[in-house]
Amino acid sequence: MYAATHQKRPFSVREYTMLALALAAVVSGTNVISLRDLVRNMRGAAAEAGIAFAQDPADRRALVAALRWMISHGVAAEMHDRVDSYVTNDAADAVLTVRPDRVALLPLPVLARTAQVHELLDRSDQRRSQRIWVRAMLLEEPVVYRKDFTDKEWAELRRRLGEESNMLAEMFDMRLEVRAEGVMAVDPDGEMTDSRFPGAGTVRHAALLLIDRLCVTDRNPVARSAVLDAVEDLAREFRPCWSNLADDPKKLAREILALLFDHRMIDFVADDVHLLPAAWRFAVDVEFEQASLL
Repeated sequence: MYAATHQKRPFSVREYTMLALALAAVVSGTNVISLRDLVRNMRGAAAEAGIAFAQDPADRRALVAALRWMISHGVAAEMHDRVDSYVTNDAADAVLTVRPDRVALLPLPVLARTAQVHELLDRSDQRRSQRIWVRAMLLEEPVVYRKDFTDKEWAELRRRLGEESNMLAEMFDMRLEVRAEGVMAVDPDGEMTDSRFPGAGTVRHAALLLIDRLCVTDRNPVARSAVLDAVEDLAREFRPCWSNLADDPKKLAREILALLFDHRMIDFVADDVHLLPAAWRFAVDVEFEQASLL
């Protein structure tokens, strides 16, 4: 058994860490808890174990992935507002109902090798070993950006790029693409992921076309309403080639944005969609200088 995101991507180490912290925070608590209280309890548990718990976007994404897993598996539910907003706003709040009785029965094999909570957290916190943590980020994230790292971590990664590139090529047949804003580990054969992009299907085809349209505009971020308009135009144009999703542009737009967010090609700024540098890799109608990966 392994945990996975809504896009069926296996959890990263950090997402497992957040899941363990969240489960520990609710297993002996009340049936109703606010997101702020949950985060506060998780941060306290992490501090006791010496685990870094930041409010940066990477940790917030990992926490939301863990909470969405709990919701989809029936151990938590959203009462008011949605936990997704925490990704882009560390002050966001929501109210959750939880089932501590179900949490206590979760058969998580990852817990089996540890007798104490701090042992699990110690094993999960790869950031203690800077080199291991950076390597894990390269393998687990579709693309890593400069903003994901501290100055020390970024300098270490840049210093070891040759070594990391050789290791990835030898062990996984992957190659690094490096730019000023970040690094991507590319899998030419598509064997290291279960969520490919580009790929077949309506959502992936539409996502590729949407990127191309957004990249040729001079606006960044782009209003969600403008994104929906673009998807509606694409749905009308490609309706004969697409599935029934084309009949519901709002749903199609949500699935496209979820896919692009999971592949770190977009982020959300308030109610706008912010194109990240990796998106330019898939733009067609732009000059070569603009289309550099990062």
